[in-house]
Amino acid sequence: MKKIALNILVLVMMMPSVRAMAEGFGVDMSLKTRAGYSIGASSPYGMPAAIVGIEAFRMTPSFRVGVDVAKPVDTQWAVSMGFFVENKTMDVSVRTKGYHMEMRRGAEGLEGVFTGHVSQQISMLVLTLPVCATFSVSTEVNLRAGVYGSLLMNGKFSGTASDGYIRRGGPTGPKIIIGDTPETQATYDFSDDMRKLQAGATVGVDWMPWSRLGFSLDLTVGFTGIFKSDFKTVEQALYPIYGTIGVFYKIL
Repeated sequence: MKKIALNILVLVMMMPSVRAMAEGFGVDMSLKTRAGYSIGASSPYGMPAAIVGIEAFRMTPSFRVGVDVAKPVDTQWAVSMGFFVENKTMDVSVRTKGYHMEMRRGAEGLEGVFTGHVSQQISMLVLTLPVCATFSVSTEVNLRAGVYGSLLMNGKFSGTASDGYIRRGGPTGPKIIIGDTPETQATYDFSDDMRKLQAGATVGVDWMPWSRLGFSLDLTVGFTGIFKSDFKTVEQALYPIYGTIGVFYKIL
């Protein structure tokens, strides 16, 4: 009890100093709230040979909202940290040739290499914390670059395979026709295999033509794939790559 009381007394005595340090630290800090619309995909770095063509890329509701705070280091440089809620989605149709997949047709499970049409939907709701160095080109333009960490709150990775065939087990396995009707096509869902913690790089630019309101462009590129490291069904690692156009308001 004496030790606890002593620690409390020390903390109470330190409070004025800690408060003064916090107030001094926050004197020249800036706080911005941001909102934006994102366009992108979860993709390998470079198109794999098994993807022979993109048939359709449909616009999806991908939004980014949050706040960030910046602390100047000198007249031009600053360090910023943020907290964002992001919805990263993708809806794409591709043609494949010899693409390794697992799928289901009714109660039947199929694994092998698939040639045909694949329609794929991805949705990730994440909490993201970026840490960046920022550089003031002028009073209106700021550049920033850094890293981010994300926590996956809800993820969905699913789709359909149709209008082709799968060779069970490998390229020389028995050929099974996959049709293009709801009864003959196959489906897949790898949502449970998605990675909870993600990381990547971020770069961006702010343009503030008015005293508090401005526009931004951002690009984020994942270092980690969207699947767990032991997930091997999809041969190539898929990395979230998204660009965001947004607006911001300077609160402080």
